[in-house]
Amino acid sequence: MTDIDELVVRRPEGLYCAAGDFFIDPWRPVDRAVITHAHADHARGGHAHYLASAESHAVLLERLGDVSLQTLRWHERLRIGEVELSLHPAGHVLGAAQIRIGHPRLGTWVISGDYRLEADASCTPFEPVRCDVFVTESTFGLPVYRWPDASAEIERLRHWWAQNALAGHPSRLHAYSLGKAQRILAALGPPSGWPGPVVCHPAVERLNTAYRATGVALPETAAAAALSPADRRQALLIVPPSAAEGPVSRGFRSARDAVASGWMRIRGMRRRRGVDRGFIISDHADWPGLQTAIRASGASRVIVTHGYEAVMIRWLSEQGLQAGRFETSFGEAEAAGADS
Repeated sequence: MTDIDELVVRRPEGLYCAAGDFFIDPWRPVDRAVITHAHADHARGGHAHYLASAESHAVLLERLGDVSLQTLRWHERLRIGEVELSLHPAGHVLGAAQIRIGHPRLGTWVISGDYRLEADASCTPFEPVRCDVFVTESTFGLPVYRWPDASAEIERLRHWWAQNALAGHPSRLHAYSLGKAQRILAALGPPSGWPGPVVCHPAVERLNTAYRATGVALPETAAAAALSPADRRQALLIVPPSAAEGPVSRGFRSARDAVASGWMRIRGMRRRRGVDRGFIISDHADWPGLQTAIRASGASRVIVTHGYEAVMIRWLSEQGLQAGRFETSFGEAEAAGADS
């Protein structure tokens, strides 16, 4: 089977569309890369030319620096070689796109990237796209992963923060710098109802700025240096998990720790992370969400990637669908990282 017998194939550099001569979220440097979203496992440096959604423009430049970046509006169609390409909202994070590729002989494929079906104020919500072949993520592709209502988890977070503030302890929330942090900020409501100020790690604040530049309404946050000792004791500090013990955190002594992640659905994960609380807030689809998105695509063939592929393939086969997998350069261990 040659590349042109399949619209998208796996190559050492990443997923490749020979009919358009471009790669999708490649993990090695290529000439032309179509990017689903700005998380580091999908948007990597070193490519000659990038194509992504207009909504992701600011966050991609913040992440990648001065790159050759072409953008498309949602649903705008672009002819590349033998294919017609368009981008459609995936939810997940700001600018996250599903890539629709149409070919007169090989049909219509949709590469989902990462997605979630639950809408919120921080990005354009997921939109089902009909296709013949759907390439779906499966980060949380196990039946145990079923998300509680996100607004209820935000209320639990507010209560935890208020209790800590009353006891004179700062609250430190481990949340991924792109997507999760901004989703939580947008959901917290106006500062007048907060137990104290919100301080964001610089890595988070840079992306807050990119979100605001794109038109997302986020509440203003405080600078740590401007806070009094009393304000620090009532503050919510949002930090990337990788920076939880860094210099910013050292200014908030006796802080209580929590993680916002879909991995908190697993009993014992909070203990393994060494935190006081876990809030089940994920930017990926849960098991029912994956099933809903697959059915909504209308695809008779589904290719699974980035997660628990074997379990999802078994379920797809039981539904009478043709199922396969794309192996990527990251697996379950990396999928269990901070962008969950």
